[in-house]
Amino acid sequence: HGEALILESDRASLQAIWASTSHAIQRLRDNPECADEEFARIAAPDPGLHGHLSFAADSAPAVLGGARPRVAVLREQGVNGQVEMAAAFHRAGFAAVDVTMSDLLEHRHGLDDFQGLVACGGFSFGDVLGAGEGWAKSVLYNEGLRDQFGSFFERGDSFALGVCNGCQMLSVLRELIPGSDHWPWFQRNRSEQFEARLSLVEVQASPSLLLADMAGSRLPIAVAHGEGRAVFPDEAARERCETGGLVGLRYVENDGSVASAYPANPNGSPGGITAVCSEDGRVTIMMPHPERVILSRQFSWAPSDWGDDAPWLRLFQNARRALA
Repeated sequence: HGEALILESDRASLQAIWASTSHAIQRLRDNPECADEEFARIAAPDPGLHGHLSFAADSAPAVLGGARPRVAVLREQGVNGQVEMAAAFHRAGFAAVDVTMSDLLEHRHGLDDFQGLVACGGFSFGDVLGAGEGWAKSVLYNEGLRDQFGSFFERGDSFALGVCNGCQMLSVLRELIPGSDHWPWFQRNRSEQFEARLSLVEVQASPSLLLADMAGSRLPIAVAHGEGRAVFPDEAARERCETGGLVGLRYVENDGSVASAYPANPNGSPGGITAVCSEDGRVTIMMPHPERVILSRQFSWAPSDWGDDAPWLRLFQNARRALA
């Protein structure tokens, strides 16, 4: 006040006081370990979110011809991400077709008419526990659908993507998908809560057609799920996934190290694993939502030097290039 110093403190100390009540409530309501990990971050050094690209964001893969391959944007009761997904594929040069499970059951559409299949995110069946597994079993326990999906995955000219609820769904269809024995199931988040945030991931070197030429990039991405924790059948399956180079994305800390603590790792997946692919790279499943951040203006924060098209559009452009 005037020349007199009344109060001197650092931001972390004041923020810890401000957050102490929320932290106490969070410890009672959620996983207390996650609450403590988040609270401890207040005083920890943090360089902040960043974007690092291993490719030129303004150089889209060359696609010959003007044809638009057909991709089935698949949804079940309660799924809500189909319009964003269709927009992403359309922007990358596809003809996106809205396909419901009842369309397949009643033969209004057939998967043999499509080169791509994407199982969308949202809240199938009201997002009850294991909703994605219920969606998958509607395929596994129906002979006609089982044969149709099996034939699609066996084709050498097809690709598939599963996101969020669709990731959970496709992971349960592993017996129909060649080269997916190593895949995990996706179960309740370690925090015991729905997680909606902007998280940082690093693209790993893998055979995924959709992540081609993106390895080494670190990018923020939208996360919105309650059951995203990767649980492998056994440690050997995770080892096969790791050593076989079949991990597509990992959660990382803002310094680039693999994220194990909450909330940089929002669901508690081992090794930060949040995307895997089949051995031939034609099927990729991931818990985050790349379709929600294909434009820079869709981010709550993005590097100032990004153009209108955000780097995640490259994932969808890679799919189009694979079919050129």
